[in-house]
Amino acid sequence: MALTEPGHAMDLPPFLRRCPEGTVIAIKAQPRARSTELAGLHGAELKVRVAAPPVDSAANEALIAFLAELLGCPKRSVVLLRGGSSTHKQMLVTGVPLETLVERLRG
Repeated sequence: MALTEPGHAMDLPPFLRRCPEGTVIAIKAQPRARSTELAGLHGAELKVRVAAPPVDSAANEALIAFLAELLGCPKRSVVLLRGGSSTHKQMLVTGVPLETLVERLRG
């Protein structure tokens, strides 16, 4: 991901969308994986393997904890907007600069 000249917008990956509150990440979650990790793109979504099972919100909580650690922010800065019982999720991240978000999610 290359930033353009100063003052110009950056080229966002397809899974990120800016909004007034922060940045929305479109995620395709794969619960019950061997480990929790980024797994590349799945269409226009970021695929994340989650070790926790999709039982009693365990996978959602593990996903929030993983993203918070990866992005270097508190768990309260990562909010599940949509997809609580689906593998297709939208997560809102607040308080993390967009450049940092792009760098760590593409890393």
